[in-house]
Amino acid sequence: MNLTISGHHLEVTPALRSYVTTKLDRIIRHFDQVVDVKVLLTVEKQKEKERRQRAECNIHVKGSDMFAESSHEDLYAAVDDLVDKLDRQVVRHKDRVKDHHHAAPKRLM
Repeated sequence: MNLTISGHHLEVTPALRSYVTTKLDRIIRHFDQVVDVKVLLTVEKQKEKERRQRAECNIHVKGSDMFAESSHEDLYAAVDDLVDKLDRQVVRHKDRVKDHHHAAPKRLM
């Protein structure tokens, strides 16, 4: 899995980087066919203080791409909400990909 964490108007500290990677491990625990993950953390210059910190993520899995974003006044809370959204998307994708067909029962004669 390729993981890219970048910041826009923000320096990505080692503590923030380790927090994001530990949260993204939850997604890999559910679905191990993740190819590429790109996380963008931004601080927007808005007048109001709430919803100023934003986290976005693009995930490329085998057969599909997923995107989620979250805004909050605290960047760690935005990352938590982002991972919750991605986790739901990954679990739903895994259910779609899973083979639901059963083998036909053998005839007994």
